[in-house]
Amino acid sequence: MTAHLEEEPEEPDEPDSPGAPDGAQAPTRMIPSVGMPSREWEYSTKVISLAEIADGKTLVKILTDGGAEGWELAQVIDGGDKRVILMRRPKRSARESRRVGFAPPANN
Repeated sequence: MTAHLEEEPEEPDEPDSPGAPDGAQAPTRMIPSVGMPSREWEYSTKVISLAEIADGKTLVKILTDGGAEGWELAQVIDGGDKRVILMRRPKRSARESRRVGFAPPANN
């Protein structure tokens, strides 16, 4: 197995200068800051009872149907005898959500 080592950067061709004649520091190079891409979400809530959670079918159906539409479970919020299912998906732009093309032919 070969080891890949990071190479040392080459020194600039400029001679070392002590700085400006008045003793001020030379300006440093600007380094662009790169932040995390912003992701906007759209949210959906569904209120269900404890009995619906315990039956083993309702919660599974909500999560399956939501997942088919691009929703993911974000959080389950306690609301006393009810629970709020908070789901989210990436926000779609108006251009992305618009379907372009021809509709399938209708059966005559």
